[in-house]
Amino acid sequence: MKRHWILRGLKILVMVAVAATVFSFVVMGLWNHLMPPLFGLHTITVWQAVGLLILSKILFGGFHGRPGFGGHWRQRMIERWEQMTPEERERFRAGMRRGCGPFGSTPAPPAAAAPRE
Repeated sequence: MKRHWILRGLKILVMVAVAATVFSFVVMGLWNHLMPPLFGLHTITVWQAVGLLILSKILFGGFHGRPGFGGHWRQRMIERWEQMTPEERERFRAGMRRGCGPFGSTPAPPAAAAPRE
């Protein structure tokens, strides 16, 4: 049984290495085909393409091991929505239509001041 897991792990490792190599060659080819003529940049090697992939993963994707995007957050919002009354839901929708914070909201019209005596 232990041998089965070792072979499976080796197969996965080989598949990941092959996929990373192929993806790196694709990135290198695209970069070398597009960037030098368009922007006058230098061509890159496969290892530089690997570094570029890792850098873009760090900057744009991070290394959080969560599959999918926002699964836990979405589930919490669904639960909260189900617990709302119809009036609360309509108030929430109206608030979303107005916008969030000072950037998307329109100022409320000023209330008429009562004359002083």
